Amino acid sequence: MSEPYAVPVPKGYRVGVWEVREPIATGAFGSVYAARRTGDGGGQLPRTAALKFLPTGTDTPRQLAHLRELIEREVELLRRLKRPRLIRMYETLTVDDPADPRLDGATVLVLEKAEGSLSARLAAEPRPPAGPALLAQVCAGLAQLHRAGWVHGDLKPANVLLMADGSVRLADFNMAAELEGTHAYTPAFSTPDYTPPELLWSEIGERGRRIRPSADVWAFGVLAHLVLTGSFPLPGATPATRRDAAAAYARGTDELRLSPELPDAWRDIVRSCLTRTHADRIGTEALLRRVEAATGGADGAGGGTGRLPLLRRPFARGGHRTGGRRTVLAASAATVVVAGLGYGITTWAGDRSDPGGADGRGGAVPAASYGAEELRTDRGVPAAYRLLIVETAHDCERPEVSPPLIAAMLRVESDFDPNLSDPAKDEYGIARWTPSVLRWWMNADGTPGETVPEPPFPPAESIPAMGRYLCWITPRLDAGLPGDRRVLIAVSYRTSYARVNDAAGVPPKYRDYADRVAHYLKKYTPPGRK
Repeated sequence: MSEPYAVPVPKGYRVGVWEVREPIATGAFGSVYAARRTGDGGGQLPRTAALKFLPTGTDTPRQLAHLRELIEREVELLRRLKRPRLIRMYETLTVDDPADPRLDGATVLVLEKAEGSLSARLAAEPRPPAGPALLAQVCAGLAQLHRAGWVHGDLKPANVLLMADGSVRLADFNMAAELEGTHAYTPAFSTPDYTPPELLWSEIGERGRRIRPSADVWAFGVLAHLVLTGSFPLPGATPATRRDAAAAYARGTDELRLSPELPDAWRDIVRSCLTRTHADRIGTEALLRRVEAATGGADGAGGGTGRLPLLRRPFARGGHRTGGRRTVLAASAATVVVAGLGYGITTWAGDRSDPGGADGRGGAVPAASYGAEELRTDRGVPAAYRLLIVETAHDCERPEVSPPLIAAMLRVESDFDPNLSDPAKDEYGIARWTPSVLRWWMNADGTPGETVPEPPFPPAESIPAMGRYLCWITPRLDAGLPGDRRVLIAVSYRTSYARVNDAAGVPPKYRDYADRVAHYLKKYTPPGRK
């Protein structure tokens, strides 16, 4: 089932000197289209580019402000760092088209056009022969970022772009953060399979999660193992089980299980990246030297990678013309806490598989359609949260704690607003957590946080904590209570299981809440499921 583009733009639409051509990719908060230059580029603009449209208008003011911060973060890095292994940004535009409220005011990033992503390459050709040369270029890109004082924060195959000449670019800098001494501060939301164990359940401070360049080194080790062997270095059929394996490895109760297919020259490299602690992990410059030695210094422009044809799907719409006004976006150091579209963390047109992703079968279902068999993807559940919602439900063995229930509760609690703030009730974030209560549910190992956390609470923290609390509530509700037990669980989250038991059902004060949860529970449940 195809997911509609987050920002639908008709073929032939014009913004600035650019004419939109075929779609390339989409994500939760924006879409990328191929474009060709129709006017004079002043000697500075190429003939073709990728236009990344970020939307304008239908979200809440908080969500729109949040999206603006996300845009500013990426633009800041792209403007300041012009390196051969980082995707290049040519200009930013703002759509000026009052006749089309869906597009009027949209921010457009004009980016270097890639041929495809490493995730698509691996889906078409697991263990590509040019894998070592590709990895050498990825490592060079990380070194360029780290030398400039930045951490990527979300390195994975979808964020590695392949160019027409076969060279590699790193992309998606929504999670990137500038170092302040030994650390940077980055959003908590990242891809579990590429997150080092020390960050999987670390506490979230006011500025986000503290991160070191060693986090990118860990991600590179996972990526290298995947590219060279077609498998992850930690066992498990799903991201959740691989996450648990990473925790066991960090505790010393389990070992790495490197594939016997990993070439000898890379075995020590991968091990030096995937150490139990960040302190033992190899530094980026030393890593680059070892990778270059293993590949014979294969970091040329072509790198022997070959071309990857981009898969596309038809996208027929009538043409439209509009002008564009150039916009300079102010730099922002604000922390972003939700995964948005990066030119790289997207659903590529025609691509339905990502070996670096989250379906647990060696290929990933994109976030836009992830979990469709358990959660309706066409009823307004933001794509950015679907993987979190589904995996959170899977972490609980109670069948009542299902993806539709969690989605329905998030809708009723906050309307999916990650920045909700209600000081009068002392409730914050997408799951409306009270800080003193969240403290007890924020850690996956069941231990409370050492201190009471301070908002904002990112979805990557709030949603799993909600799942753990619901899983704890479920067996404590009396058997035989009238009504939908899932709704009773939700009401218990809003008040307490003891009050629901005492009332022998939904207390009168919470009937409206229960009715709203029941409405969205039905709306988000796929046909044929209960």
